[in-house]
This record gives sequence, structure tokens and C-alpha cells, in this order.
Amino acid sequence: MKFTAQQIAGILEGDVEGNPDVEVFKLSKIEEGTEGSLTFLSNPKYKNYIYTTEASVTIVNKTFKPENTIKTTLIKVSDAYSAFSKLLEYYNLVKLNKVGVEQPSFVSESSSLGDNVYVGAFTYIGENVHVGENVKIFPNCYIGDNVHIGDNTVVYSGAKVYSDTVIGNSCFINSGAIIGADGFGFAPNEDGSYKKIPQTGNVIIEDNVDIGAATTIDRATLGSTIIKSGVKLDNQIQIAHNVEIGKNTVIAAQTGIAGSSKIGENCQIGGQVGIVGHISIGNNVKIQAQSGIISSLKDNEVVQGSPAFSYSDFSKSYVHFRKLPQIVKNIDDIEKKINGNS
Repeated sequence: MKFTAQQIAGILEGDVEGNPDVEVFKLSKIEEGTEGSLTFLSNPKYKNYIYTTEASVTIVNKTFKPENTIKTTLIKVSDAYSAFSKLLEYYNLVKLNKVGVEQPSFVSESSSLGDNVYVGAFTYIGENVHVGENVKIFPNCYIGDNVHIGDNTVVYSGAKVYSDTVIGNSCFINSGAIIGADGFGFAPNEDGSYKKIPQTGNVIIEDNVDIGAATTIDRATLGSTIIKSGVKLDNQIQIAHNVEIGKNTVIAAQTGIAGSSKIGENCQIGGQVGIVGHISIGNNVKIQAQSGIISSLKDNEVVQGSPAFSYSDFSKSYVHFRKLPQIVKNIDDIEKKINGNS
């Protein structure tokens, strides 16, 4: 799909300097711009590239004044970065604007699809499923029985949503995500083997939640595993059964959260963090990457380490840890002097 500079300026409420009829059909970095691409300049560090870029159109701040000859057509806006972000959102909406049910696919007669829904080929939608308006389900997805999907949600290729899962409005579920698989529940037998405990609960995902590729969220043993509104989950995260994650909490890749732990609102959790089961983490907590959380945390704590403790204490301790060989040597020297004088 092609757009002219004038059309883009209309979307962004900007002014064109150059050829208003020049067409673009792709996006690029300013240093990698080619004919037919659209880019932007907001960081002064990249200013020199505007004189060499081959991009057909460049979005700039209204305050920008060329110091040399440029080939690219300019669209001048109040904030180039925000304008480009707005354009990315618009581009994404256009790209996702598919409708209809492709074949081959299976949609149970007992299920309902809202207006402007897209169901990609080789997708399975089970019994008594409700799919809201403007939902996009890309090819090779599995939607189990009794699933509810709210309006404007996108489920990307290869995602699996098990039975009884509830997904809210405007969620993004990326490829390979698995929602509602059985939790890790086993009871030991006298002979050392294990008996599986049925996982009869479900997963509830509220509005505006993003779930990264290959992230797994287990169904509850009883009740629900709950992801509150505004939560953002990176790729390859494991959320165990009966976990609750509070509003607007963000979690980076490869973090694992064991069963029945409760995480508060507005928390920031770094990559490769391990959180044990049956603990509570307060609101506004920050956990640095690769930390191990083995006990509950209060509101506003900032922790690091494995097991984790106060971030400020960790930083001070780490300075001494790096000097540990010299510290040990100094102690040895002192002991030798003391022993020599005794």
C-alpha cells in the first residue's frame, strides 16, 4: 500500500516541504533509507544522515532548518518522535485490517463471531466460544471450548488458548503463547512416583494486556490465574497456576513465577527473575534482572541478587565483592604482622 507525502502530512497534521506527491510504501531508519521509504529525525545525533539518506520522505520537527542540500521531502510536525509513533500505530492498524474466515478452518456452530472478525486458515475454534468485534485470529491458532475473547483483541499465528479462558478487550497475544495449560500439580505417592492433580480452574486476562511470544500462563488448580489490565509480559515467561499479577505491571523475558504468588500493581520485573510460590509482592516494586525472590516484598521495594535484598545494599556489597581478593590479602598481611610481633 502506497501513501503520498501529502496524505501522511494530513494524518499527522504536518506541513510538507518538497514534493507533496512523492509516494512511500515502507518504513526505514534514517541511515538505511531507500527510495520509497519513510523515516524520521528526532535525535540530533542522527542529524548528518538527513543529508545523505535516500528515504523519499522524512518526518522532522518544525524547528529543523537544513544547513545543506537535501533530497528527501520533509514533513514538519511539532514532535517528530511522537508523530512517527502515531504513524506506526496507523500502519499497524492497516496491516491488521483483515476480515472474514479463511478456509480451511473450523468454527463450531455453537460459537459466535462478532463484526469485522478475521479467522486465519487452519485455525480451530471450539464449542461455545465468544469472539468479540474486530478480533483478529491469525492462521494456525487453537481456541478451546468456552473461551471468551473481547473486542479488538489480536491473537497471532500459532497461539494456543485452552478451554474456559477469558480474554478481555484490546489484548495482543503473540505467536507461540500458550494460555490455560495445566499447572504443575502432582502429589507424591508412597512408591516415589507422582499422581497428577486435576487442574480445573481457568485463566482470566483483563483488558489491554500484551503477552509475548512463547510465554505460558497456566490454568488454576481451583479458581483462576489472573492477569490484570495493562500488564505487559515479554517473551518466554512462565506464569504458574493461581498466580495473580496486578495492573500495569511489566515483566521482562525468561522470568518464572511459581504457583499462587501474588504480584502487585505497577511493578517492574527484570529478565530471568525467579519468584517462589505462595508469596506476595507489593505495589511499585522493582526487581533487577537475574534476581531470586524467596520471600514476600513490601510496597516500593527495590531489590537485586539471589536471594534478593535491597538494591542499594547490593550495589555497596558488590563493590566490596569485586575487591574481595585484595581484602583477603590485606587481612592475611595484617595477621602475619600480628603473629610476627607476638
